[in-house]
Amino acid sequence: MSASGGGKAIIAALLANLGIALAKFIAWFFSGSASMLAEAIHSVADSGNQLLLLLGGRRARREADRDHPFGHGRERYVYAFVVAIILFSVGGLFSIYEGVDKLTHPHELENVWIPVLVLIVAIALESFSLRTAMRESNAVRQKGESWLAFIRHAKAPELPVVLLEDIAALTGLVFAFLGVGLTWLTGNPLFDALGTLMIGTLLILVAITLGMETKSLLVGEGANPRDHAAIVDAIEGGPEIEKLIHMKTLYLGPDELLVAAKLGFRSDRSLGAVASDIDAVEARIRAAVPIARVIYLEPDIYRPGDDPRPSTDAIVLKAED
Repeated sequence: MSASGGGKAIIAALLANLGIALAKFIAWFFSGSASMLAEAIHSVADSGNQLLLLLGGRRARREADRDHPFGHGRERYVYAFVVAIILFSVGGLFSIYEGVDKLTHPHELENVWIPVLVLIVAIALESFSLRTAMRESNAVRQKGESWLAFIRHAKAPELPVVLLEDIAALTGLVFAFLGVGLTWLTGNPLFDALGTLMIGTLLILVAITLGMETKSLLVGEGANPRDHAAIVDAIEGGPEIEKLIHMKTLYLGPDELLVAAKLGFRSDRSLGAVASDIDAVEARIRAAVPIARVIYLEPDIYRPGDDPRPSTDAIVLKAED
């Protein structure tokens, strides 16, 4: 997995969640706390999430073949979408079910010090996991870019998923701590049930957020404004062409961008000269935006009265990986 895939952040989160899940199940077994059971399921779901993200990153690295000529990079989006919709939703719905059950069938907690201790340790471990995810994200986050903008616009899905997981996990732990703590102080199990409901609602909201963001990547997104402008400047930054007639871009994966453009040349240029000019334009594009790995450039004769809007013409001259 590439650096932008956040492999260290995923592995750190996986190890933390496996240990936390086991501790939470033990605390639930001895205390009967619904909040602890909800948090244990939350950690199991998070562990499954990280395994799926690692699997998606592994499968995305497969070479292009006849059936998938542009490679498998977008499989990372598929697995991130599965994480968002299925595992988070299942964890959220289960937590809400447990909360409702404890509201209708309340019972006193036992050995409350165990879940309180586990929650304190879990908050420390999740804080370490979040710190790792933030450090990994800072390596690819643009200078001056807010965290919200990074989560919304990042093309590599793993880091936004892990960041939201860790934030949701820490928030859920706070909810559980409040639920268990208030139940311990007041003797009223209602607080434990309410904490469970809050955890379930949180998970579902995170699932919806991740699902919406990942859906856009699955449908297909073009280059961000900064890269789009850099590609246009690279194409128009030399003497080879008269006019960039139109251009389209598409992310084939988080680290691979397709660029297709129609270029207007003078009518007196020979075929050999046009081919050499295209090589020069292509080299400038790759230098300006290294992730532009698949480039298709179509030559045309530029006429000042041509419609500059995108056409449906086939892009046929050149394809180079």
